[in-house]
Amino acid sequence: MITAKKKERGNTEALVKELLANLGEDPVREGLEKTPKRVAASLKYLTSGYHKDIKQILNGAIFDEKYDEMVVLADIELFSLCEHHLLPFYGKCHVAYIPNGKIVGLSKIPRLVDVFARRLQVQERLTSQIAECLMEALNPRGVGVVIEALHLCMAMRGVEKNNAVCITSSMLGVFRSDQRSRQEFLSLINHKR
Repeated sequence: MITAKKKERGNTEALVKELLANLGEDPVREGLEKTPKRVAASLKYLTSGYHKDIKQILNGAIFDEKYDEMVVLADIELFSLCEHHLLPFYGKCHVAYIPNGKIVGLSKIPRLVDVFARRLQVQERLTSQIAECLMEALNPRGVGVVIEALHLCMAMRGVEKNNAVCITSSMLGVFRSDQRSRQEFLSLINHKR
């Protein structure tokens, strides 16, 4: 009996093989013979965020704490796939929140970034999803997320601009309503420049 996962992987492999042939390649030549299997595995990994449960990721790592100052986690590396061209974009994500009686284990923030980055994405949506998820999970006074990324769909094709960095932000709660909080966050993540 063939499992659904094996059938799914087999379908993806067949599609990649067909794609290679459509590009004018011989999908059974030595260098490409195992490519369909590799691409199927790669795509499964790069889109694994669709199959992750946020509650499971947080896994009891939300704690009662009276701390009420800003928590910033900067330079979280991220890799994602542009949904328009299926080409990678990569960069750094900076996350801040101001607790309102609850904090989250620090390692959970990069895990949340990965959950949303490992989907077909646009950077704008990715930025908002991370911020909204933390806002919902922690009910903090505010959440700020800034992503800086290079998009290979712009570097390798189209306008071919190798060094153009896209910067997006999502500011919720006090990060939207209080200029001082927003400025403190931006100052903390920009101190290295």
